Amino acid sequence: MNIYPDIYVKSVLDITYEMLQNKNIKGLILDVDNTLINYYEQMVDGADTWCEKLKNRGIEFCIVSNSHKKEKVRRVAEKLKIPYINFAKKPFKKGFITASKIMKVNPENIATVGDQLLTDVLGGNNCNMISILVEPVEKKEMILTAIKRPIERIMLNRYLKKQKIIK
Repeated sequence: MNIYPDIYVKSVLDITYEMLQNKNIKGLILDVDNTLINYYEQMVDGADTWCEKLKNRGIEFCIVSNSHKKEKVRRVAEKLKIPYINFAKKPFKKGFITASKIMKVNPENIATVGDQLLTDVLGGNNCNMISILVEPVEKKEMILTAIKRPIERIMLNRYLKKQKIIK
């Protein structure tokens, strides 16, 4: 069980076409909560432009969210003009595999992007996808995520030490 990301960046906006091309990534699976939007459902400034630029370079997209709030996920997907899956039950494989089929991209050419090790990263890794961990958009978050966050922080600190990112 690999819970560590292949790539760690501050924000989705730090994911470049060159980074994706270097890893032969042709599709991105995006998380919503605290990856693309904050607790108050405000999108990361520039996310729509970032997404459009990558789409223009041939990158496919699909949102895979654990949120049961379909309207919230739909609004984000419509703003970015990409397909979505809500209530995906990450880290289970089904949502990731369905997204792969929607994008018509093989799993090994997909990167999953999200703010949580135990859902986004673990799920992507279990599907043999590249995993990209982003820092949460903000500290305020859903209660279940807030409960898991201290455990993830311990795991993330181990990863960062191993990568010599922190001492």
